[in-house]
Amino acid sequence: MRTRTPHAILAAALLLSLAGCNSVPASQPGTVESTPQKHGAIAGATEVAEPQFHLVAVDSVGQASMLDLLGGTDTQLGSVAPPLHVTSDGRFVFAASANGVQIIDSGVWTWNHGDHSHYYRAEPTMVGTVSGEGAATVATGLLSTAGTTGLFFPSSGSAVLLDNAALSNGTITESLRLDVAPHSGIIAALGEGAVVTEADANGNTARLRAIDAGGRELTTAECPAAAGTITTRVGLVIGCADGAVIATSDGTKPALEHVPYPAEATAPATSFAGRKGRPTVAGLGKDAGVWLLNTRDVSWSWLPTATPVLAAAAVDDEAGHVVVVGSDGTVQVYDGRSNKPISSTAPLMPATLAEPELLGKVDLTVDGERAYVSAPAEGLVFEIAYADGARIARTLTLPTQPVHLVETGR
Repeated sequence: MRTRTPHAILAAALLLSLAGCNSVPASQPGTVESTPQKHGAIAGATEVAEPQFHLVAVDSVGQASMLDLLGGTDTQLGSVAPPLHVTSDGRFVFAASANGVQIIDSGVWTWNHGDHSHYYRAEPTMVGTVSGEGAATVATGLLSTAGTTGLFFPSSGSAVLLDNAALSNGTITESLRLDVAPHSGIIAALGEGAVVTEADANGNTARLRAIDAGGRELTTAECPAAAGTITTRVGLVIGCADGAVIATSDGTKPALEHVPYPAEATAPATSFAGRKGRPTVAGLGKDAGVWLLNTRDVSWSWLPTATPVLAAAAVDDEAGHVVVVGSDGTVQVYDGRSNKPISSTAPLMPATLAEPELLGKVDLTVDGERAYVSAPAEGLVFEIAYADGARIARTLTLPTQPVHLVETGR
């Protein structure tokens, strides 16, 4: 296996970063900082010199496994109930089934300290289950050892915030639970509180409520058909039928800013993806194209694509790379600044494309150098060097079929 960055350089960088860690870290949107001296460390974890990138795959019956992208070793993680969808904050894996959310600690994570990062490794564990009615929407933040993670159970209307510091110690602790009208909703961390959706009389999501740590309403914003959420360095994003709301908090009253779509917009984005924490994210709708939301500039742009899109993620690097998985099974790379296509692979997943029920299971994740694309029917994951002509750097297999795929260590 190829190590991406020389260990000697990374070790030196680690020593420099530790020397510069006496200052209080900058606060992250939607999180509550842990004690500054810890820098994301927990008992039993080892700080290491480089990111511990891993892939976690969960198959259709709930068997989970993990692949170390640096060392090439794989690990069986155990089993969860057959999941309907799987989410990760870069450390914890949240497998949502019809009856709850089961949580796996992958044992690898990054603490972003602003001008540098800290990297940790511990033993992976099965943390436990949060029971609920209906497949929960899971909303994660930027830090896995601080702040909270939101779970919204649509059939019951239960909106739950989990304490991430407790999760880091192997304990499931609810810092807040609200019971609202059942609907396809969202609760996502913002500062010490959260943003939670509210349904209208017909059970349709219509409004966002910013609440404090005790559930008290602080401010509201209209957001028809709310769907999709992601947290960037700027703030919390929640998609709406007419645009998106960017939620921020300065420690006092939160702000909910509506960002409307341009005139004559195509289908709205219902999910968002990007390199963890970066300000620009890709929004996936229904057309041959991708919405790009720049949360720093508070603006939308439309990126036309060669084919309809199965998955998309914004890298938000200096070159403006956007990675797209096309409906023809190609992995396409675009310049998100000029909208020009840069490169593309050949079709990679004919067996997956032949099974309609698997098309929605094609997962894409990006980091600072690579994109990882799952081909569930083939049982493969393609590592794509998106900045090098969409080159297939490696074709990877895991012990379990990647019906659901996430990247941890981020």
